[in-house]
Amino acid sequence: MKTMAAGRFKDLIFRTLDEVARTKSAVVITKHGQPVAKLVPYSPATPARGLAGSVLRESDKGDPFSTAERWNTDPA
Repeated sequence: MKTMAAGRFKDLIFRTLDEVARTKSAVVITKHGQPVAKLVPYSPATPARGLAGSVLRESDKGDPFSTAERWNTDPA
């Protein structure tokens, strides 16, 4: 991984951004020889699986509170 002093990074920020995008490799920014930041290439987040499509409408499955048992008080 490439390292770069903060002052040099300031002078070459646009060139460094282009290089990170092109090579897909990170650059560590240092200040007085100590790492202070890491510039990494952007990668779009993968969509979360979530609950999409798992909730059914009442019209899809009938009464959601039903036990599916017939009771003699139910209308015919």
